[in-house]
Amino acid sequence: MTYVIHGATGAQGAPVVAALAAAGKSVTALTRNPDAVVDGARVVAAGYDSADELTEVYRGVEGVFVHLPMVSEEDRQAYARNILAAVRAARPARVVFSTSGAPAGPDSGGAAAMLADGLADIGVSHAVIAPTFYLENLLMPYVIDTVRERGVLPYPIRADFPVSWASHLDIADAAVALFGRPDVTGVVSVGQYPAITGPDLAEAFGARFGKNVVFEPITPEQFRTFVAPLIGEGPAAGVAGVYAAMGTLPDRSIAPENSAQKLLGIAPRTTSQWLADIGLSL
Repeated sequence: MTYVIHGATGAQGAPVVAALAAAGKSVTALTRNPDAVVDGARVVAAGYDSADELTEVYRGVEGVFVHLPMVSEEDRQAYARNILAAVRAARPARVVFSTSGAPAGPDSGGAAAMLADGLADIGVSHAVIAPTFYLENLLMPYVIDTVRERGVLPYPIRADFPVSWASHLDIADAAVALFGRPDVTGVVSVGQYPAITGPDLAEAFGARFGKNVVFEPITPEQFRTFVAPLIGEGPAAGVAGVYAAMGTLPDRSIAPENSAQKLLGIAPRTTSQWLADIGLSL
């Protein structure tokens, strides 16, 4: 049976493809580029903007891994509707959806919530992976260059703000496990627990680089100016708004009762383990 992976050449989908291929599974890599080459997978060009294309790809497959791209909220909601229409028509055996850190609660009103609620309404076997922050955010040029050049790790959170960080590698581990565990449904939180603070991150980077690294809180507006050239002004403004709202919260920690640690027996990487796994160096 085949597993269909959205965004198979991107930061989130590629580790899922690699993990499934390493396990000997048949993988279909979805990408907009029909000429893409993905090791261990058959490439199919299909976009989120065609429910008919997705229906054909989903039909008869063992599992689908999906996440919504970082585009306008209007487009994200349109994509969510197309995914749901395709799932409803094709009835894949299992769907694993990663919220990518977006709010997915019933009162959030966003595309992630629409997709999560829609999967539940359709009644297919599914699970929702709910990460908080991605460790890969710390590899953005401004952040990692500042670490290397000044020994300072800048990020738009308070120094005393605990976060359950996770990596894309952790999401892939959870997704593969969930494909094999149809008994686990609903939301599965993925991230470090107990949650860690900015100075904890800086300490791990310092140990990796062999030098002193300190954490530096920056404002959401500063962060917006740094990420806009990478993701666009609209998405960057949305990201800044999320960080501004989080500034009023006590933490961004997962709940242990629905964690991957408890439900799947999978512990996410520590920051030091992640740095070692990706081979980051000066």
